[in-house]
Amino acid sequence: MKVLAAMSGGVDSAVAAARAAEAGHDVVGVHMALSKSRDQTRTGSRGCCTVEDASDARVAAERIGIPYYVWDLSDDFHDLVVEDFLTEYAAGRTPNPCVRCNERIKFASLLERATALGFDAVCTGHYASIRTDGPDGAPSLHRSRNQAKDQSYVLAVMGPDAVGRSLFPLGEDETKEQVRAEARERGLGVSTKPDSYDICFVADGDTRGFLERHLGEAPGEVVDADGAVLGTHRGTHGFTVGQRRGLGIQQPAADGAPRYVVDIDPDSRRVVIGASELLSRRELVAADVIAFEPLAPGRAVTAQIRAHGEALPGRILEVPAAADGPLRVALDTPVRGVAPGQTLVLYDGDRVLAAATLERRP
Repeated sequence: MKVLAAMSGGVDSAVAAARAAEAGHDVVGVHMALSKSRDQTRTGSRGCCTVEDASDARVAAERIGIPYYVWDLSDDFHDLVVEDFLTEYAAGRTPNPCVRCNERIKFASLLERATALGFDAVCTGHYASIRTDGPDGAPSLHRSRNQAKDQSYVLAVMGPDAVGRSLFPLGEDETKEQVRAEARERGLGVSTKPDSYDICFVADGDTRGFLERHLGEAPGEVVDADGAVLGTHRGTHGFTVGQRRGLGIQQPAADGAPRYVVDIDPDSRRVVIGASELLSRRELVAADVIAFEPLAPGRAVTAQIRAHGEALPGRILEVPAAADGPLRVALDTPVRGVAPGQTLVLYDGDRVLAAATLERRP
């Protein structure tokens, strides 16, 4: 099989490419240049698409013995991930850029180019498993055996068609140390390279500063649940539901209890804060559903709303009757900090059933 191996410059993608080549596939390595600033450098675990990453990927490909290319996808990344991130925050929503990158870059733009060039599949270093226990034996997406590194949540938006044309060679590894040890044995110099984290295009980790630089200031009020003004802010994009710190208020609550962001209204430029109880929800409403198999009301599922959050048991209340219809899920126990724009992923055991985007309170 002709396989395009996405090589980020890290240890996971290098080992994944090596395993694909060792399995007998005709492998070509490609590094996706996503940053418009090619001369930026990496700071420990922060940053991506740097000159160091491209160089590390090239050296790994040479060691594996596969051809290697750099593809400039920076325009796609900026338009489909960075601009989406800014637009969503400006609308009072809380997006996950890693989800958007997987959906729109790694398993849309990259896969589209790979298919046009005659590749049968794309191989990545993601921690997830592909099995054939879906309806009629179709390929299905599962959690990784390495629960601590599992990335099925951020991959769920890739959809069933892309699953059938993807390889995740690390999905059955139980620990990251196994992967690092194999990298050392293979002579891959990235065996000790630190994992990247945080938002890759916010290299300094200052998300609020990034948003202010790009969206500017739009002053408004911080109010309580009854509408009483408690303070002011410089822009609703600096807040997310569930946030406790940096609320811009001076006086404590009458009962002394902590207060949190419970709602954001970008139209009125109001940030609403309140007690922790106001964050709890037992019902989730989502749109833009990507289903891996048919869904039906009454079906028992587990629901996850954060990349490394707990999957909570519940059941489906309503499935979309039309393309733009809602997906409604009732949880057995309430969950806190549900923010519009987050991704909802439904599981049956460790198998992904569907992904959708959370809407405002029902």
